[in-house]
Amino acid sequence: MRRRINKVLIANRGEIAVRIARTLRELGIAIVAVYSEADAEALHRRVADESRCIGPAPANESYLSIDKIIEAARATGADAIHPGYGFLAENPKFVGACEEAGLVFIGPSQAPMFELGDKARARKIAEAAGVLTVPGLAEVADDDLAAAGTKIGYPVLLKPSAGGGGKGMVEVHAADEMKEKSQAARRIAKAAFDNDTLIVEKLVRPARHIEIQVFGDGQGDAVALGERECSLQRRHQKVIEECPSPVVDEAIRERMEASALSLTKSLKYAGAGTVEFLLGPKGEHYFLEMNTRLQVEHPVTEMVYGVDLVAAQIAVAEGNGIPQSLRDAKPRGHAIEARIYAEDPEAGFLPTPGPVLAVHRPEGPGIRYDGALEGEGEVGVDYDPMIAKLIAWGPDRDSARRRLLRAFGDLALLGITTNSGFLVRVLEDERFAKAKFAIDSLEGWIAEDGFFDDPNDKALLYAAAACAFGKRATRSGEGSEASMSADADVYSPFDREGPWRALQGKAD
Repeated sequence: MRRRINKVLIANRGEIAVRIARTLRELGIAIVAVYSEADAEALHRRVADESRCIGPAPANESYLSIDKIIEAARATGADAIHPGYGFLAENPKFVGACEEAGLVFIGPSQAPMFELGDKARARKIAEAAGVLTVPGLAEVADDDLAAAGTKIGYPVLLKPSAGGGGKGMVEVHAADEMKEKSQAARRIAKAAFDNDTLIVEKLVRPARHIEIQVFGDGQGDAVALGERECSLQRRHQKVIEECPSPVVDEAIRERMEASALSLTKSLKYAGAGTVEFLLGPKGEHYFLEMNTRLQVEHPVTEMVYGVDLVAAQIAVAEGNGIPQSLRDAKPRGHAIEARIYAEDPEAGFLPTPGPVLAVHRPEGPGIRYDGALEGEGEVGVDYDPMIAKLIAWGPDRDSARRRLLRAFGDLALLGITTNSGFLVRVLEDERFAKAKFAIDSLEGWIAEDGFFDDPNDKALLYAAAACAFGKRATRSGEGSEASMSADADVYSPFDREGPWRALQGKAD
């Protein structure tokens, strides 16, 4: 059924809400933002046409409240809801509530979201679609876990059937470890997902984490838009992603896309989805899970394939089918994305909330910055500390890598500690440059002595100091053309030595 979407409520916050709003603005669709009391001054509220407060800071009283979001959509006259990622994006109850309220949910229908939300069910669905899964067993009783591990062959991986994000995943290397580690895994799973069911799988090492971007029309047709390399992870959380993978050749790509499309078509899936695989050392690929939403790392696919996945989501939600632009899309060049967090890598990656005094966004050909802050802002303690993503495209992988490094040199987020220096260190590492890494590599690099000795810290500070003093002068009424020309080195974020001298002279 074809329908025109006129007003979309974005049921999310931060950088993804800002990114979705950008596409809605280009399509001429009215934008409704929702915000908690903690986000009253947030950028995602300011870029919308109208906004509604949906409660206090705790997510379960605001962004996770289905009733409050549906109420906000009705009150503002929205006819559709885009969930972004996180929060309610993969909650089938939310999809059902939207349907009951007569609202278009910009994403898949309730049934595939429910079926794929449980890893045990997802394994069975994938196997039925002819997709190879990691050797393992689902829903194993406590007394049988050690024997299951022996049958599969140690080492094995325990992971919760529900949830995601690596929570509750535990490696077990011998039968005598199983009891203690399985109990710990169940406790975490119960606390995080209210479901302590575990899956036991063979631990494939060395392995790569590769995902295929798929897009379905809801009627049984689908297209695939290549792969993303997501192996650089810390505690099962992705840090740097790229498209295409530097180790996937055309033959492997065709096999993985065929598997992903077989699963997607069997579900009559609608909209954007991601089928995740383990890529083994001999080129074998095993199904991990399917994410029924837009991914954090979707910009690298957009930059390589020249498409707008949010616009395509809306086209499918309007009943127009898969856009021809997706069917015709061909890969060009290489893109790398780095996730920027308000955290201190040298202090165990602890979050570093606080005020942001100034932001300088890098610019230039092939650079994309998806951020939640502009000018002054605040990184609070109530939500995930990811504040931005920096993405670079180049004609080949090394040019994209070098362009991303240059962009980090021009980025400033003054007032808080971020992981930018750590990301620069990873991008400069010879092992990354040569694509010599696997899923567990980054944890090993972090543990090395001297890994955090980053010679670029001062360079990053130069741009930050320039931004800060430029902004401070303007605010104090000293920012006239005459005064700025007299102290020009203080205000240029690209002048490395001038801002550093200014910082040393005005630090007190």
